[in-house]
Amino acid sequence: MPLNSSASQPENLQTAKDKSLEDVQLKKIAERGSKSKSKKEVNPDKSETPTQFSRGSSIAEQKIEELKKMLGAHRREHHLIVLQDFPDPDALSSAWAYKLIAEQYDIKCEIIYAGTLSHQENIALVKLTSLPSQRWSLQTIKGKDLSLYQGFVLLDNQGTTSQLVPVLEKAGMPLLSVIDHHNLQGDLKSEFSDIRPYVRSTATIFTQYLQLGLLKLDSSVSRHVKCATALMHGLHSDTNRLMEAKEEDFMAAAYLSRFYDAQLLNVVLQATRSKRVMDVIERALKNRMVQNNFSIAGVGYLRYDDRDAIPQAADFLVTEENVHTAVVYGLVHDEDDELEVVIGSLRTNKLTLDPDEFIKQAFGKDSTGRFFGGGRSSAGGFEIPMGFLSGGNENATYAKMKWEVFDCQIKQKLLRLVNPKDNPISSEEF
Repeated sequence: MPLNSSASQPENLQTAKDKSLEDVQLKKIAERGSKSKSKKEVNPDKSETPTQFSRGSSIAEQKIEELKKMLGAHRREHHLIVLQDFPDPDALSSAWAYKLIAEQYDIKCEIIYAGTLSHQENIALVKLTSLPSQRWSLQTIKGKDLSLYQGFVLLDNQGTTSQLVPVLEKAGMPLLSVIDHHNLQGDLKSEFSDIRPYVRSTATIFTQYLQLGLLKLDSSVSRHVKCATALMHGLHSDTNRLMEAKEEDFMAAAYLSRFYDAQLLNVVLQATRSKRVMDVIERALKNRMVQNNFSIAGVGYLRYDDRDAIPQAADFLVTEENVHTAVVYGLVHDEDDELEVVIGSLRTNKLTLDPDEFIKQAFGKDSTGRFFGGGRSSAGGFEIPMGFLSGGNENATYAKMKWEVFDCQIKQKLLRLVNPKDNPISSEEF
């Protein structure tokens, strides 16, 4: 999962034939790993030796020992697992795995996020697997007794994409753990940290934890099967159905293939798009401008609950002929908290374009030094608060003027990189 909650969602649904072939491939990988392991006799004292990784094994083993030490020091405590405001399958599944691991140390964890689940696959994943997550808006957290919690954890993010983190920090709650696969976003002070940008998904990192014995999965335990299914979905989502996977991701998928529910995962992947999502995709098509193989589209105002339509529109635009990168953005209004924020997503299939670097260069930092966005391989996102200009949209003329100003400003920042020489700004209404 990109810094932005929906950094990667697979758009082409898998057919039953594709799934069968994939299962066969994963089983072959698992068998090869098992044979290689037995030849080397990595750990002859145990009947089930975790699969070894040529690149991440030593790092994973070191991190596991550090994590065990941290968890052991916080036995019988109550922690919060904080996800990005709009969590994706990678974040949700990783949080569930962390929660199960922490339970072994009598640590109770609550998985929270400030935004909403609007992507159809995320909704299906949570509902069908009974994934234990809950929304805490800014209004909700104000009514919570935070003294009941002894610390919080950041998974698949580093605090820059959650409205809840500043509130927790202000309350003096310590940051205990950060586990993520995005580039380092700043100087994080936590008891435990495992940040590996070269790994394609946080679900891969957690699967390595499981492989190396931090939690022994049992296919007869329903929660384990559903968590493994969620992890497989998170891994698939952030690696574009393994097409962008690296060795660690393949080995993680092979291990999960022994526990996950393929039929359940297929149901999640086949969740249909809502009419509102299709309307946003239609707007993006109508408003897009294409320059130097970049497709840029502003989609205007969106309801908070429809925010995940933006990355889905970017996923669609990047499939156009002669387009290698798509950026879609809109002005999202949260009526509950009376907040407005410009939210955008980037998708690219250009190998030499680094989404994290591109977005940071385009939009820079806020007054506290935090970047407005970032990304990972092939995907990224950004969030820009409206601040003083939030609200007041009852006046249609004012609302239109406000959108036109932000639309022009975002295009201008993007086109400085896309067309650094002439930087044209279209005067047409988008």
